[in-house]
Amino acid sequence: MIGNSRPSLLIDLNEFKLHLHLKNKTQLTLHFHSPSRRFYLSVIALVVNEMRKLGKIKSIPLKEHLDLLVLLNETIGGAAGSSEKENLLPRIYRKWKDALPNLEEAPLFKVLGKRKEEGDGAIGKIYSFTDAEKDGWANLFEYVGGEENVRLRFAIDKIGVGLNETSIIFGDSRNGDAWDQFISSLKKDGQEEPAPVEETAVPEPPAVPLSPPQERKISWLSRNRWMVLVAAIGIVLGGVAVWKVYLGPAPMQLASVDRMKTTLPDVPSIAVLPFVNMSGDPKQEFLSDGIAEEIITALSQLPYFLVKSRLSTFTYKGKPVKVKEVGEELGVRYVLEGGVQMSADRIRVTARLVDTLTGQNLWAKRYDRDLKELFALQDEITKRIVTAIDEKLLVGEEAPKRARGTENLGAFLKTLEARYYTRGTSRVGLARAKELLDEAIALDPKYPHAYYVLGTIHMIEALSGFGQNRRESLELSNKMLRKANELDESLAMARAQVGYNMSLLRRYAEAEAEVEQAYKIAPNDNTVRYFYGIVLTKIGRAEEAIPILQGVMLEYPRPPNPRLRSLAEALVEAGRYEEAIEPLKRAIAQNPNDIIAQKILAACYSFMGREQDAQTAAKEVLRINPKFSIKLDLGINALKDPVARERSVQALRKAGLPD
Repeated sequence: MIGNSRPSLLIDLNEFKLHLHLKNKTQLTLHFHSPSRRFYLSVIALVVNEMRKLGKIKSIPLKEHLDLLVLLNETIGGAAGSSEKENLLPRIYRKWKDALPNLEEAPLFKVLGKRKEEGDGAIGKIYSFTDAEKDGWANLFEYVGGEENVRLRFAIDKIGVGLNETSIIFGDSRNGDAWDQFISSLKKDGQEEPAPVEETAVPEPPAVPLSPPQERKISWLSRNRWMVLVAAIGIVLGGVAVWKVYLGPAPMQLASVDRMKTTLPDVPSIAVLPFVNMSGDPKQEFLSDGIAEEIITALSQLPYFLVKSRLSTFTYKGKPVKVKEVGEELGVRYVLEGGVQMSADRIRVTARLVDTLTGQNLWAKRYDRDLKELFALQDEITKRIVTAIDEKLLVGEEAPKRARGTENLGAFLKTLEARYYTRGTSRVGLARAKELLDEAIALDPKYPHAYYVLGTIHMIEALSGFGQNRRESLELSNKMLRKANELDESLAMARAQVGYNMSLLRRYAEAEAEVEQAYKIAPNDNTVRYFYGIVLTKIGRAEEAIPILQGVMLEYPRPPNPRLRSLAEALVEAGRYEEAIEPLKRAIAQNPNDIIAQKILAACYSFMGREQDAQTAAKEVLRINPKFSIKLDLGINALKDPVARERSVQALRKAGLPD
């Protein structure tokens, strides 16, 4: 155990121990106590060291560190497994996915200060932890891709630990120096040659008469020893070749959009396969089928998910199937598969969510719960699926936060649906979102994210002119955001958004103070950095804001419109007009009714002297909101510099927008 003064995460490469300390909560010391186990602690240390060098918590591609992994495997790992790329990387992938996250059975480490006890049913000896503790540890082991193409992420942000709260020690050194000294020591050990040993004369044993056949046999072996050696090598190499071709880990086959029997939709599409009954008792089929059916029903409530019906997916029941085939035959991108095992009053459920186009495991988890918790478990699996897909495609780091703070699946799904409607920034969509959030808050009045999204909607109404009074909309937004923060003090993005609202209200000192405080709480949070960049733009520090906002964009496969607009606005204010057009066009391609993007584009074209293009963008602004006026927009033009504000007004006027 470690005290409060120690770092929140400490990797000790002297003793091969990992110390985890969550303030006033879990304290763990895990001992990786054999060569093969030490190897996996060194893999964790490698990932943490690379993240520290990058200055962000992100996925690290193992391919780029193959030589280093081979060194680790053949030194501290004792060459317990092959160092060949096609074996080493898949082995690390499987241990990261299945063994390292398992705090209960702990196959790769000892939990110091605890003893394993007999588990219920067929589960065997386990360490006793709460579900929250087990989930907290398991959530650290994120990965993208698989086998030889895996990228690992040690997701310390999921447990509230930042990079500055992690340490690696070796000898008397810390962090980067410690890692470099650790690797140097391994290289030195590997290069040391054994001291020469003097040959000692060994007395020959007395001669023993041999029968003629035996003498001829030994004589043949002696004369043909090289032929025997070559044959033996051939057999070994042949065996290795056979293992690679027939028994080795096969790379996952990927689905092809071109081979899909139906057109892949633009919205996330998923097939939930029937869960496998792993108990061997046919009487328990109802349980595995029922879990899959309940998940299908819950996912079907989301308007932007295409969920294949039970009639489609249960045709695969009892058949060996590949996710590639399911993706192509049903025309879906995502496949959920799993299994169920029941023993006495305990249930074990495994589940895995796969992207059929990339082979990426978006999420995988094993749950061991009391049978009475089955309904809550079904809800939790549904939340995990939605969060994993949402995090990949839609809103990045905000997705896992949204799943926090409520046990009510209905409140979670309604808030998620409301958040979806905010992306369109249309009057009808925002009205529907507010209805959903009222229902969500009625289901769970203490759900922080419902208030956060409601605060976001009031802010959007102020920006788009859909509210009755912009100042009132912003004040109401702040009220909801502060309520969210009151319920969850760690929700730094709510505080950051209050700072942004303060800039819109032209209370610049308060705006800067709020975003600075949010940034101190969560410096790696995407949403916090987003609002921080926007406020920097508003107070006249656009050149500082640009790299921050560009970094925000890098974390999205498809950046949402607010992120695109914020970068474009910073570029416009910095006078980099040509660069601003590209993110604006991407935003408009994603949503032609994005009035804010159209307005910024009109101003940008005006600054460039492209009057016809500016007028076209201005017409789109009026199409979306016929009541738009420069006077109304001036109420939220939050640029601190009055000269810069006036330049924007003149640009919009030149584009043809009414005063």
